[in-house]
Amino acid sequence: MRTRLSRYACLFRLRSLTGELRTPARQSCLVFRPTYNTGLPLLFARKLTMQSGGNVTGSGVRKEGPGGVQKSGLSSNIPSVTTEDVDPPGGDKRVGDMLFVNERHSRTPSPLFGANCDYDSEAEAFRDGRTEEVDRDTRSRAFSWCRDFLAGSWKTVEERDFQISIVSGGLSNLLYLCCLPDHVPAVADEPRVVLLRVYGAILQGVDSLVLESVMFAILAERTLGPKLYGIFPQGRLEQYFPNTRMRTDQLPDPAISAEIATKVACFHEMSMPFNKEPSWLFGTIDKYVDQVMKLNFVREAHVKKYKKLMKLDLPAELENLRALLAETKSPVVFCHNDVTEGNILILEDKDPNTTHRLMLIDFEYSSYNYRGFDFGNHFCEWMYDYTYNQWPFFKATQENYPTREQQLHFIRSYLAQQRGHSDMSKDQTQEEEAMLIEANRYALASHFLWGLWSIIQAKISKIEFGYMDYAQCRFDGYLKLKKAFS
Repeated sequence: MRTRLSRYACLFRLRSLTGELRTPARQSCLVFRPTYNTGLPLLFARKLTMQSGGNVTGSGVRKEGPGGVQKSGLSSNIPSVTTEDVDPPGGDKRVGDMLFVNERHSRTPSPLFGANCDYDSEAEAFRDGRTEEVDRDTRSRAFSWCRDFLAGSWKTVEERDFQISIVSGGLSNLLYLCCLPDHVPAVADEPRVVLLRVYGAILQGVDSLVLESVMFAILAERTLGPKLYGIFPQGRLEQYFPNTRMRTDQLPDPAISAEIATKVACFHEMSMPFNKEPSWLFGTIDKYVDQVMKLNFVREAHVKKYKKLMKLDLPAELENLRALLAETKSPVVFCHNDVTEGNILILEDKDPNTTHRLMLIDFEYSSYNYRGFDFGNHFCEWMYDYTYNQWPFFKATQENYPTREQQLHFIRSYLAQQRGHSDMSKDQTQEEEAMLIEANRYALASHFLWGLWSIIQAKISKIEFGYMDYAQCRFDGYLKLKKAFS
């Protein structure tokens, strides 16, 4: 389971398919008004200045990095957004092509709204577990999307019979399971059950969502991912596979680990029609560092955690990491970049004796990148359980980081898939040792990236999760691993 901001940012909710916007309670935001002719909505807050990359349905925006150096890659188009405080308007007000929105509805009723504090979105007050009910507005919009994109019986079912439930576990997007009621028969080949993905706070740049949708469709055609049933500015409808949710404690299972390695190897072998330059990793980290250094938290709990994290001297640490990885050999391949247990399905309709029961999903961060990042990032995920139902909604166990033997088992399975056999050789032994160093050094990059991402999410996300606590865990993991592999 990532917008440049310095004061406030919020996740917009879209009222209908007409492009009107809804914001979280008591927040006044200045936004671009989305239409179907201009692509995906820009989910940013206050007064924004966009410096994004690539053309999105004719937007004509240039893609440049620091100093005017062009950035490239599937998800390297991270928007630079500067924010400026403005007085809350009494009602909606248009300024040029932008719109001030003053609304009083939020996705989830939060005790933070109305409290005498800033509107930081990390929901530390959700001590009673995650929200389980779907609010009326989300239900209505989900019903409209299913009716319009799925056709068949979805066209005739009454909204009161429409079934929708929350799928927990997403840290970047909101996920819902939408179903036809049992008494409504299918009239053609329309699916009875679909997964609805509603985009969360977008840090990668709006154009990256366009590229992800293209990639999603390509992988679906190659039967390497779920089918795409519908796409719209606010999200998409995907094929739902009956599956058993993979748990973090299953990742060390030798058979599962070997198959994950095989799936990753197949993913790396793909040729995709995207920029082949590996600019995603440090392009993203550079942007995140710049954003994090400008954040301003007001609530005391956030201020303390933020100040503690700032003692790390992130810019200096980043330069050390950059130098370390510059001397670490790692080929450029098409990477998933987020191989967590939540992005791996155990398919239920497969033969339990087959070695092909798993499917990688969620490609929003995929890009051409250094191979070692997929290894190291996956190894880091062995330590984090995101199904914990009490604050901060995750559990970290650093002792679960894979041992040398567990890492070698993964690497050997990966090489066996790439080479078509599993015979050992002296050359392979040397390669394995190099890959161990590669994986663990890029695990440092994983900690650094998602630690920064989580600090930003603490400011802007409406998903119930202890992002600031998670950021601290990731940087604690970074410092521990740094001692061993730098």
